[in-house]
Amino acid sequence: MTRSSETAAPGAGATLTTRRAESDAVYFSLGTGAVGGVYGLLVALLIPALGLGGDAPFGPFAAIGSAIVAAVASTLGYWRARDRPGQEWRRELPPWKYIVNTVSVVIVHAVLAFLATYALYRVLAAGFIGLPMIPFWAVVLMAVTLGLTVYITYLSAAHMDTQRMSTMLMAFVVIGVLTSMVTSPDPQWWRVHFSRLGTFDDPSSLIFNGTLIAGGLLVTTFAVFISHDLTDAVQRGVLTRPSAPRVVSTLFVVMGVMLAGVGIFPFHTNPVLHNVSASGMAAMYLVLLFSGPRLLRGMPRTYFVVSWSYAGATLASLALFVVGFFSLTAFEIIVFALIFGWISMFIRFLGVTRPTR
Repeated sequence: MTRSSETAAPGAGATLTTRRAESDAVYFSLGTGAVGGVYGLLVALLIPALGLGGDAPFGPFAAIGSAIVAAVASTLGYWRARDRPGQEWRRELPPWKYIVNTVSVVIVHAVLAFLATYALYRVLAAGFIGLPMIPFWAVVLMAVTLGLTVYITYLSAAHMDTQRMSTMLMAFVVIGVLTSMVTSPDPQWWRVHFSRLGTFDDPSSLIFNGTLIAGGLLVTTFAVFISHDLTDAVQRGVLTRPSAPRVVSTLFVVMGVMLAGVGIFPFHTNPVLHNVSASGMAAMYLVLLFSGPRLLRGMPRTYFVVSWSYAGATLASLALFVVGFFSLTAFEIIVFALIFGWISMFIRFLGVTRPTR
């Protein structure tokens, strides 16, 4: 008689892999917490007058540490997840493509960890003005900060899929752009144009341009996951056009390259290539919108209704800009928001085409 423990229940592989990922995340976070404690002690001993705020704030050191451990944790999590049920297809990617995908995932996790940690300690510094950072608290806070960063980042990378990546893309771009806005040396930047944020020789412009470059890299990675999901939908007969995965993923890759180009060529250094990149990204968005009814036949009808709504909103914004109702900055921000809003909506609808497991 077969023992019950030897009978594999449905979803047992996925459950086992999830448990393993949770266990790995806990062990990695505990180890990183110990390393973080040592790092915090060194910072406290080597930096005079260390405090939550002031001339020697603790936050930047914690943010740098978080970015480093997030990069390591996301690399491990994303690489080890290739054996997770449903992710085996990633092992079949060409090496160069897998490397690019990994680099983009790592960059986004590292930057998000840096910005989140830095913002957290800026808030704490505002609430504890003048509080000195003695070695004991430096050890405790650094250990907790880096340990939690590794735990969250490892699980995020280990469970990466199309919808999670779309959420990360939105969060990354929004946080990066908002950070650039609030740290810009020109508080009246919005009177010129959106790209004005990337024209200064200071960290705010570095954040803005870097966000666009890394965001473009992430969109190209995003295209790989979209291609896989669309191929699965074609094989199951949900989508009727076999060319959909190749065409849609290619358009997303071009969109990613154009988005990166906006950051690589700031307006004040090369306005021609900057504008070509921005226009190219918008053009790919419009092609994806207007080719949808033919290219993505089989998607839910509601998807096409919403897509036409996005197209209508884009054209209406253009008309209002032409007649002078919108400023250039307002028009750019609206179109930027529409593009990323549509991407998120597209991924949501693509997700509901998956079979129930």
